[in-house]
Amino acid sequence: MNAVTIAVDLAYLVAGVGFVVALHLMNSPATARKGSRLSWLGMIVAVVAALVSVIHDGTITTTGWVVLSVGAIGGAAVGLVMARKVKMTDVPQVVSIFNAVGGGAAALVAIGGFVRLDGGPGIGTRVMIATVLDIIVGPVTFSGSLIAAGKLQGWVPSRPVVFPGARFITVALTVVGVGAGCYLLAGHDSTWVLILAVCAALAFGVTMVLPIGGADMPVVIALLNSFTGIAVAIAGFVIDNGALIIGGALVGASGGILTLLMARAMNRSIISVMIGGFGTGDSGPATGPAAVGAGASIRRISAEDAAIQLAYASKVIIVPGYGLAAAQAQHEAAELAALLAEHATAFFAIHPVAGRMPGHMNVLLAEANVPYPDMKEMDAANLEFPTTDVVLVVGANDVTNPAARRPGNAVSGMPILNVDQAKSVIVIKRSMGHGYAGIDNELYIDPKTGMFFSDAKAGLAEITAAVKALVAA
Repeated sequence: MNAVTIAVDLAYLVAGVGFVVALHLMNSPATARKGSRLSWLGMIVAVVAALVSVIHDGTITTTGWVVLSVGAIGGAAVGLVMARKVKMTDVPQVVSIFNAVGGGAAALVAIGGFVRLDGGPGIGTRVMIATVLDIIVGPVTFSGSLIAAGKLQGWVPSRPVVFPGARFITVALTVVGVGAGCYLLAGHDSTWVLILAVCAALAFGVTMVLPIGGADMPVVIALLNSFTGIAVAIAGFVIDNGALIIGGALVGASGGILTLLMARAMNRSIISVMIGGFGTGDSGPATGPAAVGAGASIRRISAEDAAIQLAYASKVIIVPGYGLAAAQAQHEAAELAALLAEHATAFFAIHPVAGRMPGHMNVLLAEANVPYPDMKEMDAANLEFPTTDVVLVVGANDVTNPAARRPGNAVSGMPILNVDQAKSVIVIKRSMGHGYAGIDNELYIDPKTGMFFSDAKAGLAEITAAVKALVAA
């Protein structure tokens, strides 16, 4: 082992330590930005070390350098444009696309290594095991993440997409993929069998995610993120790269833990999520009491009615949901919270799955300069509701449904924000349409609840203007 190899290995170790510390810093919104900076600094160290290793070993031809340079510059340009142009509400889609890119790249690394070694002295057992795992996990992540991004963007229906024979096809693809992998592991270095395994894995990713409804997207995104990390770590074993092994293992482990936390927050098992068929998508009937069952009644209020309650309250909690994110109303919500804080206690209550991915709502509110202490997580917020004068629910549905405390329905057992325990509730919503779970929200027919039907952005602006008028008077 020469000095260059030792230096490269040490650089990979330094990058790995940086990734671990970065993950720790990301545990808190207050230090998340530092963690993000440290993670990309670690990645820069790893990339530079990899380039030094390649230059020292002389394993890339002139054509290879051209291809590598074009790919790096092109990828950096696309990433920079996406970082600057993509709206905060579209971040979940971008994360899904990044998951797809990571899984696809890992699969290509394995395929490239197999093709390069095929026909030679033979592929070692360790490398072959890693290769087979990567050509299964990588393509599944690639196609599954693209379908997830399509569901989030609206290009693919967010409701569960099922059809006759879908389960049989998924099982058949599993058999084909596993069978092809076993054939390769048995020592048959066949490129055609490799292609068959890749195609089966790609199709499996599609059939796996299509039946999953929009309500489970936070869990699916976290799961696919874990798959990406696993695929990258396996690719590290294929090409014997320590940085890939460390970074991929960290992403895989953290993504797996996050998946379990998200599933627990929705009272859903990972198996039930993967089976799919849950929810109807974010759609429902038009505005009106008929949406909450025969004989049910709702109490409509105006912006002025809402403003009177808020202006004279001593404690207000704002509960943001995906409706706020879709309307890009985070700035209006922050302005109203700051206005109310001048005469009352006012803060936000964040449910773990309030947006379309873990931490989505926290990032949106941070973009609007909401102080981190003013974002309380579910457990802390639930202690505050019984002593709260007014709760303002903005575009949140299933996560506030009291039906979760009763058995026998689609959200039974799901941890919710107990907004119905407050003295008064105001709900801003475009219509009485269902949330992703596809059931009525019993909160809306509670006598203490006032429904203000409006787009989140316009509704918050109206209420804020009315509160300002009252305060000025």
